[in-house]
Amino acid sequence: MSANVFRNQKSAEWRPQRTLLRGFRGVLALAVALSFLFPLYIALVTSMDTPAHVFMFPPHLIPDFDFRPYVEMWYMGRWPMYFANTVFITGTTVAIALTTSILSAYALSFLEFRGRNAVFLLILLVMMVPAEALLIPNYVILHEMHLLNTRWAQILPYGGSVFGVFLLRQFFLTLPKSYWDAARIDGASHLRFLWSVALPLAKPVLFTIGLYVFIGSWNSFQWPLIVTTSHTVQPIEVEVQRLVSSQSVEWRRLSAAGIMATMPLVVLFLFVQKHIIRGLSRGEGIQE
Repeated sequence: MSANVFRNQKSAEWRPQRTLLRGFRGVLALAVALSFLFPLYIALVTSMDTPAHVFMFPPHLIPDFDFRPYVEMWYMGRWPMYFANTVFITGTTVAIALTTSILSAYALSFLEFRGRNAVFLLILLVMMVPAEALLIPNYVILHEMHLLNTRWAQILPYGGSVFGVFLLRQFFLTLPKSYWDAARIDGASHLRFLWSVALPLAKPVLFTIGLYVFIGSWNSFQWPLIVTTSHTVQPIEVEVQRLVSSQSVEWRRLSAAGIMATMPLVVLFLFVQKHIIRGLSRGEGIQE
């Protein structure tokens, strides 16, 4: 009884300190979040300001809700075409990257073959190669395949995700072996087990990988600029850069273009943030 009383007293003594620590963490997290959101907010305010408020110091923090820069930018460029190109390129890249990541991670987790760990190590070594070192080899390969100046030239080089293979493999390794044993007794093949058991359990991880690839593909600029010359196949980031070059002093229009290109990512993140957090916190896997 005395031991329980002592523990209760210690818990009561530590409760205010834990509350204070939790509050400090919340304030720190809020400060970090605001530091990342502040530039986006300034761009949003600038895009809706009147010309007189654009160069004010200290910065003007309350927008004037002047939407003319958005209307002007919309009619200055072929935005529906660029949005359609970006959606197709990004969506196809995500689909291919998820497919290759799933199949590779499953093979490296459940299939027994000689050199499996060596293959996984080689895949991880790809992460150490700078992206710039792959520009020329990828360009030469696409030239030989006659795919330059096409949407597929912007998709195929990013159809494999080392991050996706790594994250999915780590998750698959935490699945209890009894799941596969039970499925095998019922006569399930590897593909059936993957489709009916492994993938439903890995949904949070798949959301995380999908968003990671989606953001990288949506924001891609250097590679599309190198492999394309026709506006009919270029993504939205190339169009924004073209507008930056032609509208170098029109900060309201440029901010409007940046917001138009960025807002789909923000909206998407707001919808799937719960799944991302769950996916990144599944390191312990599923216990029997």
